[in-house]
Amino acid sequence: MWPTMTVNLTRIYTKLGDSGETHLGDMSRVSKLHPRVEAYGTIDELNATLGVALLAPGLSEQFAGWLARIQNDLLDLGADLSVPGTPEGSAGKESANGDTVEAQDGGEESGPNRDRDPDPDSSRLRVTPQYTAWLERACDEVNATLAPLRSFVIPGGTPASAQLHVCRTVCRRAERRAIAVDDEGANPEVVRYLNRLSDLLFILARAANDGEELEAAGARSEALWDPGAHAAGSAGGDDRRSGRDGSGSGGSRGGSSPDAGGSDSRGANSGGGSQSSA
Repeated sequence: MWPTMTVNLTRIYTKLGDSGETHLGDMSRVSKLHPRVEAYGTIDELNATLGVALLAPGLSEQFAGWLARIQNDLLDLGADLSVPGTPEGSAGKESANGDTVEAQDGGEESGPNRDRDPDPDSSRLRVTPQYTAWLERACDEVNATLAPLRSFVIPGGTPASAQLHVCRTVCRRAERRAIAVDDEGANPEVVRYLNRLSDLLFILARAANDGEELEAAGARSEALWDPGAHAAGSAGGDDRRSGRDGSGSGGSRGGSSPDAGGSDSRGANSGGGSQSSA
């Protein structure tokens, strides 16, 4: 269990970032365009999209509880990324101090230890494998209730499902931004967590389109990609819902997706882009 971390927000605006620079968690100054700032800033954006998802009508109490837990975990990811450190020494360390770091909105969080820490990994909050293990258990629990997929999913359906797909795509961007930090030392568990979180968001989006929730939204079935449906000379399809071929809803990105091996990168002919997990 992590020790208590004290965060004091005495004034939201400080003017310290007016020059286009900010403090990292070790008190070093960098541009706000720095890859590390881009990474934890995108994680903050992801957290905000999850807040919108929690407002969606029809979201189950169980899923809402999971999303609230994830929102807190994402702040842990941001805290981890805000402090430079070597990949070998990043994971599993604890944080007990309250060094100044940039707040979500550009203000400054202050604490008793304002001087730069000569050993930033000695007592810092770091994401551990247990974070990702919980996501995997949640993925397996929900995915077991879904039928196999026959094609890639077209986002939409219920308000909850549509917003969860937005969260998923922002999560993928946060993952790419986190990967860009690797060259200067980053905890690999952050990338692993974001990769698995995008899987869970995809599965939850599909589950939110299952059964009564989908009917209440006025949709007949989950929308699936129909390759070349509107190509020149094609008969096309007036109904973009998967009821076109009766396949209905389907499985998971990581298990029963069209390429069960799970690759994020595909050629145009195989389609789907990054829906299937890596």
